[in-house]
Amino acid sequence: MRYLDPKADLTFKKVFGKHPDLVKSLLNALLPFEKPEDFIEELDYMPAELMPVTPFRKYSIVDVRCRDKRGRQFIVEMQMMWTKVFVQCVVFNTAKAYTYQLGKGDDYGETEEVYSLNLINDIFEPDIEDYYHYYRLQNVKYSDHFFKDLNIIFVELPKFKPTTFSERKMQVLWLRFLTEIGNNKKEVPEEMLDNPEINKALGEVEESAFDDAQLLGYDRFWDSVSTERSFYSDAERTGLAKGMEKGIAESMEKGLAEGRAEEKINIAKNLKSLGVSIESICKATGLSAEEIDKL
Repeated sequence: MRYLDPKADLTFKKVFGKHPDLVKSLLNALLPFEKPEDFIEELDYMPAELMPVTPFRKYSIVDVRCRDKRGRQFIVEMQMMWTKVFVQCVVFNTAKAYTYQLGKGDDYGETEEVYSLNLINDIFEPDIEDYYHYYRLQNVKYSDHFFKDLNIIFVELPKFKPTTFSERKMQVLWLRFLTEIGNNKKEVPEEMLDNPEINKALGEVEESAFDDAQLLGYDRFWDSVSTERSFYSDAERTGLAKGMEKGIAESMEKGLAEGRAEEKINIAKNLKSLGVSIESICKATGLSAEEIDKL
């Protein structure tokens, strides 16, 4: 049995964007929770698109966005390359998710914590051995004084090396899933197969679970990653990294725009098949009545 790499956009969203129990397990394993009451009990998905407050501000899309019953928000991102653009996007999206909790007239005390978990298939701290990096607003002089509202975590996947299951077993299993599965791997260790959550995730990335069009898109994703890495490496050597980052950002914006348009069409098709009125579909998707009639 062949498994696809779960780090690809297609597979990552299939595993964590459609199964609340799996993303809950991942978050509980990788977020810096210490007390029993900190752990997530239930999750609901939220729109991955963070809309701007006004038409003139930037929009953004994240891989997975959800909220627990306490109102805490969680953002999960899988990133193949480390760039300054990416870290700026992470800070921007975390702050945006936090501020969007409040409407006009709401009390600031009603805001809840936001956690941004970012899995990076790259190394950005070569001088630090640890693969886990936790950032929050902290008093520079008194490190035990901090604001709990904004929490950003980066995980450097290439640095991860499984050692023991004695501490945070699920963290080890999920990171092994992300780093070991794929590359034509056929045999999976028993400890991964025996775990219900990991076993379910493995079923989602079996090659047989994808059609020919999806497999073609999967291959193209890795081709684009290789090309992007090559271009970025060349740009750094020639002193053009800044221009490359701008180009990468523009390409990402274009790709996200195309993805949003396709998602709106799929939502409209589903609503239309359920007999929802054209007027309601227009409000839900932003598409015109003429566009919906053609579906």
